This record gives sequence, structure tokens and C-alpha cells, in this order.
Amino acid sequence: MPRRRFYHPGMDPTTPPTSPEREGTGTRTETPERTRVSSTSSQENAGPRPSFPDPHGGRGGVPALGRSADAATPHGGPGDILGWEDFPPGRVIDCGSTTVSREAILDFARQFDPQPFHVDEEAARHSLFGGLVASGWHTCAMAMRLMCDAYLLRTTSQGSPGLDELRWLKPVRPGDVLRLRMTVLDARPMRSKPDLGLVQSHWELFNQDDAAVLSMKGWAMFRRRAHAMAQEQTR
Repeated sequence: MPRRRFYHPGMDPTTPPTSPEREGTGTRTETPERTRVSSTSSQENAGPRPSFPDPHGGRGGVPALGRSADAATPHGGPGDILGWEDFPPGRVIDCGSTTVSREAILDFARQFDPQPFHVDEEAARHSLFGGLVASGWHTCAMAMRLMCDAYLLRTTSQGSPGLDELRWLKPVRPGDVLRLRMTVLDARPMRSKPDLGLVQSHWELFNQDDAAVLSMKGWAMFRRRAHAMAQEQTR
């Protein structure tokens, strides 16, 4: 069976993408660093919602889920923009938390995944889950939002070529409090695009009982700093 390829917006679909495994000149081995985003948030009791700066120019204007601008910065001051060099292998970022509401589960599922155990509480009681549960894609979306609020909107992110692994480990139910942890597994410059670097991360979502409910492994692309590229070219 031919292997399916996923193209990132802006890439030439006539040119096969280079796999992350074949990109780069090797893995960086900087000292592991752990960063905690010390905030718990929920839609219901969110305070003032700040706007993050747009790292690509213009006005970002994306509200955080009740998290202060300082708390949402994983490294440096509120105005710092993180590049590829800020994600060495071993770095851990605790991305805060959010509370899952019944209404959010129903709203998402009605739009995108209307299986009975996501949209009908009576049907859900008679299902394998024994009650209403969030769509796995909703769980992914919540993880993505925590990621954005914690660090991604303050980076030179250029998107992602895709995921290597996605696992839904436990059902997510109304009232669950989910927290996200990101661990950098690998980081390498791209040979085909010298101004970019690849970062492989492991994202884990835990509930209030510290049980893992979601595990994702995948790659992201970030712009590199000009001086770092200049130093590499002079070697």
C-alpha cells in the first residue's frame, strides 16, 4: 500500500517532503531544562484575557484561557520570542491546565464528532464508557490550546509536518481538570531549509488524578536565529 504523505500549507505538493528522520545534521545535546507555567485555568472562571504578540508581525490578538501574560511565558520576559535554539532535547514545559465542561464536550461533538456517546447522555450511559465523554479530537484540541497559551504563540513556529504517534489513553469526562506537559525529544536543523529547525516533542495530557489521558509525539518547525546560522556557515 503506498505511503500517504501530508503536506504542510505553503509547501510545493509536487516535491515529496523530506522525512524528519533524514533532515538535519544531528541531534543537539544541551543540558535538559524544565519550565513550569504556574497557572490553572478554566473557561468558566477566567480572569482578564491578555493578547499575545504575533511573532510573524502584526497583531496577535489571541486570548489566553485565564492565564497572565507573564505566567504564559516559558522562558525570558513577556516580550521574548522563542526560536528553534530555545528547544534543546530534554527541555520540559508544563503548560498549565483547563477544566472540561459538559457544554464544551457537547458543543464540539455536535459540530465535529456526533457519535452518540459524545452527544447523548442517555446513550452514553449504555455505552462502553458508562457516561458522556469528550471526543478524542476535542481532547487534542484542548491540548493544542494549552500549548498555544503556554508557549507556541510566542515562538517562531512555522507549523508542523505531522505526528508520529497519537494515543487516547483514558476517557475525558465533564469536570475533568487536564494539564499538559511537553518534553523535547529531538532537535535538528533542516538541510533543505537552513533558516528552519525541526523539533520533535512528546505531549502528555493528565487528568486531576495524574492519569495520562492523551499521548502525542510529533514534529514542529521553527525559524532559527540568524547569528546561529552564520556561525554554522563559518565552521
